[in-house]
Amino acid sequence: MPSLFGILIITLVVSHYQELIFDPQVIRRFDVSGPRYTSFPTADRFVEAFDAAAYTSWLGRRTIGGIGRALSLYFHIPFCNTICYYCACNKIITKDHGRSAKYLKYLGKELALQSAALDGPHDVVQLHWGGGTPTFLSNDEMRRLMEMTRQHFRLLPDGEYSIEVDPRKVDRETVKLLAELGFNRMSVGVQDFDPRVQQAVNRIQSLEETQLVIDSAREFGFKGISVDLIYGLPKQNVISFNHTLDEIIKLAPDRLSIYNYAHLPGLAKPQRRINESELPSPDAKLQIVQLAIRRLTDAGYVFIGMDHFAKPDDELAIAQRQGRLHRNFQGYSTHAEADLLAFGVSAIGKVGPTYCQNYRTLDEYYDALDRGELPVMRGLELTADDLLRRSIIQALMCHFELSIESIEIAHLIDFKSYFAAELADLAEMEKAGLLTIDDQWITVEPKGRILVRVIAMVFDRYLRSDRERVRYSKVI
Repeated sequence: MPSLFGILIITLVVSHYQELIFDPQVIRRFDVSGPRYTSFPTADRFVEAFDAAAYTSWLGRRTIGGIGRALSLYFHIPFCNTICYYCACNKIITKDHGRSAKYLKYLGKELALQSAALDGPHDVVQLHWGGGTPTFLSNDEMRRLMEMTRQHFRLLPDGEYSIEVDPRKVDRETVKLLAELGFNRMSVGVQDFDPRVQQAVNRIQSLEETQLVIDSAREFGFKGISVDLIYGLPKQNVISFNHTLDEIIKLAPDRLSIYNYAHLPGLAKPQRRINESELPSPDAKLQIVQLAIRRLTDAGYVFIGMDHFAKPDDELAIAQRQGRLHRNFQGYSTHAEADLLAFGVSAIGKVGPTYCQNYRTLDEYYDALDRGELPVMRGLELTADDLLRRSIIQALMCHFELSIESIEIAHLIDFKSYFAAELADLAEMEKAGLLTIDDQWITVEPKGRILVRVIAMVFDRYLRSDRERVRYSKVI
């Protein structure tokens, strides 16, 4: 095996555009804590003054200017049978299916309320069930939720309909049912195949269980399979993670996400069960992610950005090459034009120039719906400055380059004067080789692509006035 250490240069065969340089020294220098930018402004900037009435108003005005955007739907299913110690998601650990039956009843109420308030077409191009564990639902419950969805929305025949799956709770017949319900993409949680790591995080999952689900998805016509891995878990090391990568490459998913484990036990109580002394050191984490990038790109995957990889013929890779890639609350997406309607506890949606988030607890969520109100806890109506900065962060995160002229034309600004402070801050990164700036373009260089979050943070007005970043994880 080639050396796993030192500076690693990876050149993908897809195009020169995708060249990536992994420089541990530079990464250590710029590896700070910061947002993942699944939205801008980030959810922690939402305000309670944006309430159900504000969101309902925007649902009724979303065709202003004659624009009838297609829709993306997200359903948050919070229930899990068992707890994974690393998890920081909003979930409810239970084996009581009476709780999910009640939850579906209230999802039906929310579907009816949002649909009734919604102006314009109800055509859906994208749907995603996340959690929690969506496959916690029984087969009849999954049928019921899809029936309720179709009562209020029209799922277009060529849409992207995806679900997160825990292979420990799914068999071949369940995968067959998911295909019959209309799902055509699947995200499979793996994290790590090493038994010692699985024991340390309370997620025992065999290769055979995972293989069965992926084989079944292919058998029943799923057009896309994604696998989620995590680096930085307790008892992980370069050698053990290399074995996991061996198996993942054999499974040959269409997409991969390799997330950085953020150990924040003050914010995520289950993480208090993890022994901090067993976590890999920062240098060991660097070696693991360096190895993963080399192995995956050698296997033909395209580095999409941050922690995402895709096969060259996958829609994500194609969208990036064509300049259509987008980033939302589920990560990278191909549907930038869609309004995102979100259902369930803690779910976050985006309609026009607004974001909204539902209540985080079941009691608050149910109480609002019992009053006949949408269960909106907080949200935000974006200012012109927010929209400007969002477009810049999206361009950098998705395409590694920014046309200064296009921003000036779209937002009627003089870029150099408007962003004088930001350009000054970027100078240090330019000296380090992370990016180049000229009169027309800001271009993220191969050395800066793995640190694109750090570059994007320079344009985050909220971070510039609030240097308190303990709420965020490290970039790498």
